Amino acid sequence: MLAIFNKDLVHPPKELNSPVMSSSSKKPKLPRDILNDFLSCYPNNVFSIGFGNSASLSYVPPEKSYSIHQRLFCGVDEIYCIFLGSLNNLCSLIRQYGLSKATNEAILVIEAYRTLRDRCPYPAHQVLKDLEGSFAFVVYDSKAGSVFSALSADEGVSLYWGIAADGSVVISQDLEAIKASCAKSFAPFPNGCMFHSEHGLMSFEHPTKKMKAMPRIDSEGMMCGANFKVDAQSRIQSMPRVGSEANWAAWGSQV
Repeated sequence: MLAIFNKDLVHPPKELNSPVMSSSSKKPKLPRDILNDFLSCYPNNVFSIGFGNSASLSYVPPEKSYSIHQRLFCGVDEIYCIFLGSLNNLCSLIRQYGLSKATNEAILVIEAYRTLRDRCPYPAHQVLKDLEGSFAFVVYDSKAGSVFSALSADEGVSLYWGIAADGSVVISQDLEAIKASCAKSFAPFPNGCMFHSEHGLMSFEHPTKKMKAMPRIDSEGMMCGANFKVDAQSRIQSMPRVGSEANWAAWGSQV
């Protein structure tokens, strides 16, 4: 999968940018070149959808109809989701949300996002902790202009993000694609964390703790985009409230 979001839409942590990009011989690419390179790798079975200059999502169906590392894509009411992995408790979550038995993980994530955005009965970190399994997903709400991404805490699925030449954010599970696209300005997406385009990065495993950036040095001894870890010594002063005033689409403003 490949997701690219314009810098005016997504504001990642500033530490994701490598401080040595100007002196590095390897330069990041522009979004159109990143997308074209990805599409050329899968000429026969890739699906890609663009949203003007704001975003693009690309998805390659798995070779097998089912595996523990699924790749799923769907869109509902202008909300789009690319999902990697699987949920062990999908059946119970389907019952919880009152969905069809044919619902897959990507549709479930969209329905959870839409329900919590509009009705907000729970804070986002609690909803993500209820997802049991190995997963990574990217949700793009094209109507609201919001991006939401998360990665499970169990390290069963990998996800990476980086910065393109024009400042756009690039997200993919393909490490080599990220390296080729973003040069030194990339990092692993942190496990057990979620990112919202307006409110930044947060741990849903440890929602009361702040995130901190740790410098990364590559095999060539050069600075790369930082690793992001939970700061065990920190504490967020207040937690998101549960009730009519809370909203999943704006969870970061409550923290």
